[in-house]
Amino acid sequence: MAHYRVGRLEQEIQREVNDILLKRVRDPRVEGITVTGVTVTGDLQQATIYYSILSDLASDGEKAEAGLTKATGLIRSELGSRLNIYKAPELFFERDESVKYGSHIDELLNKLHQQESDR
Repeated sequence: MAHYRVGRLEQEIQREVNDILLKRVRDPRVEGITVTGVTVTGDLQQATIYYSILSDLASDGEKAEAGLTKATGLIRSELGSRLNIYKAPELFFERDESVKYGSHIDELLNKLHQQESDR
């Protein structure tokens, strides 16, 4: 039963953080950020929020990270008021590299197909 609650809470946090980033956070550094996943500890005290950005530039990644760090307090307080939980979890943001990795794999596969068709 507790595992079901954690999964449901992760989905709820993901949806709400996306909404908060769109509507409440006015920092231009967090524009274009998409929350790709959330993991919550078993005791519901900490949540790691995975995000991706459209740009591949390192400077944009640093700006997004700084903007999220600055907005963490607002996001946590908004989550506390929107979710029906006793205490809002402590938030940690981590960049999701899976999108970048997936596009790298696509490039490699395309090169392979091109080499096979050239033969």
